[in-house]
Amino acid sequence: MRIRQVAHNQAWRKTRTRLLRCNRAGFTLIELLVVIIIIGLLAALVGPKLFGRVGKGKQAAAQAQIELFGAALDNFRLDVGRYPTSDEGLRSLLTNPGAVGNWDGPYLKKQEVPVDPWGHAYVYKSPGEHGDYDILSYGGDGVGGGDGENQDVVSWQGIKRGGAGERVE
Repeated sequence: MRIRQVAHNQAWRKTRTRLLRCNRAGFTLIELLVVIIIIGLLAALVGPKLFGRVGKGKQAAAQAQIELFGAALDNFRLDVGRYPTSDEGLRSLLTNPGAVGNWDGPYLKKQEVPVDPWGHAYVYKSPGEHGDYDILSYGGDGVGGGDGENQDVVSWQGIKRGGAGERVE
């Protein structure tokens, strides 16, 4: 009888231990809410900083594209002897704008004139107000002026970076 009682006690202890483990296996609702709140706070603090860099990346891409247009325009000028007029536009870097002698294009690799990172067409003026030609993108808003992502990106100066009006060439 003693053996049966010992075996019964051991079986009861194992069952009780399993039940206690099962009850502690999950997380409480409070613990889950605390974790969700912490993740939300981290996202609120880090998110805006990351999204700000996206705008700066678009401005840098627009500046690089404008510099590539400048190189293509210089090649056009070497071949033809002049820059394309405002009426001929950047399209003349892809197709001969008429009876232009010595045109040896296309001067761009793409089949179409690229648009700026915000989906707007680049503005080309020749003769320009700031040099032989002016190329500009009106930024995210598509309107002249603006700050941040809406800042104009132009061929005659670099991108404004800091709060002190500093421009990067």
